[in-house]
Amino acid sequence: MVLPTCLLLLSCLYTSVRSAEFLELGRDSSYRQQEQNIWRRSSSRTIPENGFFDPVEKGGSMLTQSAKHIPLLLLNNPTDFSGQGEPLNVIISGASDPTVLVDQDMDGGLGNYFLSFGFSSECLGQHIGNSQRANLGDGQGYHNETAVIRWNYGDPQLGSCKETVQGGNHFRYWIQDGHAANSGAIFMAVSYELPLAQFHDIVPNGYNLGRDYLIGNITKSSVPTLSLVNTTSYTGTTSWNGYTYQSHIKYTPNLLQNTSVGINHNLSVGVNGLNAVDGLVAVIHIAITQKPETRNSAFSSPSLPLYGPLALALAMTFSLL
Repeated sequence: MVLPTCLLLLSCLYTSVRSAEFLELGRDSSYRQQEQNIWRRSSSRTIPENGFFDPVEKGGSMLTQSAKHIPLLLLNNPTDFSGQGEPLNVIISGASDPTVLVDQDMDGGLGNYFLSFGFSSECLGQHIGNSQRANLGDGQGYHNETAVIRWNYGDPQLGSCKETVQGGNHFRYWIQDGHAANSGAIFMAVSYELPLAQFHDIVPNGYNLGRDYLIGNITKSSVPTLSLVNTTSYTGTTSWNGYTYQSHIKYTPNLLQNTSVGINHNLSVGVNGLNAVDGLVAVIHIAITQKPETRNSAFSSPSLPLYGPLALALAMTFSLL
């Protein structure tokens, strides 16, 4: 069943793309802003001591809004966001190095940092599935994620396609940059999902595990999810394309509740007496300790020409098996 599923998925990805176009791999073209409009740190930013504003204190929420599920159709209604939410369980501090807070793949930006610990933009730049919304209390209200980023299984260009089909670790992110709370911090909703054939439901304890697998990738260590406390901290070093990042991580309480109430997939995620969310948020402060001599893009190889949809879908399918 894997082959037909992959073929159907990947054929759908390409039908709307003209065969004469070139696709910049590693960038989510549906979400990420164009280079001339990329988000950059504003001179009017105010950075609190902890590197971000608590959305709840500003009238926002530490839970996303997901589209309401329609059980009989196994679909979500993308216009009805009255469903349950997912935790914003990782925050990149707005006090991090200014370079990494620029929402771009090139020149050591945010996308390059994600690549340094094994996460890439969505499969061939195409968004699959519904968006979620978040309100970071920065005056922008509820709005869709900036992008969805997926574990790339060791293949930075095509591996996110494998995650889309087989499931795995992934996250959505939003930038706190509105006029009411312009910290520049990155808020991430991280989880570990089941395969596409199982409708990308979340695995048991998948919000806490997804967060800790991501931190484990950064630190190259195993994070003991069930024994974490609010004083747990880690340091990790990752590199990509000439940039070396040192990440200082601290697990922080009192931003999320230890609960299953209002949490998406809470009946299957909270198991064995555990709540779906353990109430801890991993806050990351990033310093860049090494840069290349010349500016560069996230991938050193040129973009690949987009051949016929069926031929490339076939090639992609076999790469996922």
